Amino acid sequence: MPTENEYKQAVADLTAATDQVKTFAETARTELKNLGDVSRETKASADKALTEMNALAARVTEMEQKAARGRGHESQPSLSIGQRFVQSDEVKAAMERGSNWKGTVQIEVKNITSASSTGVSGTTGLVVADRQPQIIQQPIRSLVIRDLLMPGNTGSGSIDYVKETGFTNNADFVAENPANPKPQSDIQFALETLPVRTIAHFVMASKQILADAPMLQSYIDGRLRYGLAFKEDDALLNGDGTGVSIKGLMASSVPYAQPAGVLVKNETMIDRLRLAMLQTTLAEYPATGHILNPTDWASITLTKDAQQRYVFANPLGLTGPVLWGLPVAESLAMGQGKFMTGAFRLAAQIFDREDATVSISTEDRDNFVKNMVTILAEERAMLAVYRPEALINGSFADLTAAPAGG
Repeated sequence: MPTENEYKQAVADLTAATDQVKTFAETARTELKNLGDVSRETKASADKALTEMNALAARVTEMEQKAARGRGHESQPSLSIGQRFVQSDEVKAAMERGSNWKGTVQIEVKNITSASSTGVSGTTGLVVADRQPQIIQQPIRSLVIRDLLMPGNTGSGSIDYVKETGFTNNADFVAENPANPKPQSDIQFALETLPVRTIAHFVMASKQILADAPMLQSYIDGRLRYGLAFKEDDALLNGDGTGVSIKGLMASSVPYAQPAGVLVKNETMIDRLRLAMLQTTLAEYPATGHILNPTDWASITLTKDAQQRYVFANPLGLTGPVLWGLPVAESLAMGQGKFMTGAFRLAAQIFDREDATVSISTEDRDNFVKNMVTILAEERAMLAVYRPEALINGSFADLTAAPAGG
């Protein structure tokens, strides 16, 4: 059984380690925004700090479990079969009659098993469950949309930017001493204004559980931040811009339309993505990548010819997903059967007004008298799409992944 001082020291060490992990996380986020990548030193330090925090969390949890098991054994003693026999009412009645008693006494002794009386916990009077310290998380989606966009920061509640809406080019050759004035061109501009949007959510927890299980606060912190990033990832791609939501890339882009002058027989998904690249090139915004649903990307990579040879994929290759020389971002935020091809960093920019933060308050509603706390996570950001023509959204609904003759 751990002593009280040992437990308090372990909790203090875990709190310090958790704060250190948060510091490295903020450092990495700052480097990613300012430099476009996280330095090797920061990655190594963050990995070391995270390993130490997990080890300390496991140690604290183990101490709590040992203490709980010790208390449980003291409060729930188990009786042997002999003790149960002597303490039974039938045997006590026979012993009171002494030598005058004759006959037999039967008491029911149930089968000895290790089953739990409640059916909830594996712990019984005979067998104590082996409690594993970690919490098994739900699957975490890979979030990729933010990484495709140009990063930015703002200190305001809205973003204004000037957009060119028209250009009449009258440039021409002129004589050395022209009789008429040189030709005049014309450029039109418009001011666009976009508001910063807020993403937020919260959970309730008791002060006691946060005090008794210190690692739980760090776990909740991470899950709430992930919840913000999950919603942001979906909104950056699929937001419709109504109400207080972000207008995402799909709603701000232009629909796919096969460029004129190109003849394609037995068009496939691979062909369509190449034509979408041509569409951006003709708009003078050469594409830099594709966004695909993982199921559609699997269909494309498994495409074979008539001899059952993969058209372009190499199952033994170690390179990342690439199609027509452009990287492919797989995202479950993209609906199956849809795609986007575009010059992402040129077309759009994300502005962070407030990074994701987690706050804890006892002053929310009647928290104070109920010993509850509110844990709130929120961030403020907005998306500016400067060049919709640089983003092409399309569908594979009328196509098949198989090539002609395959």
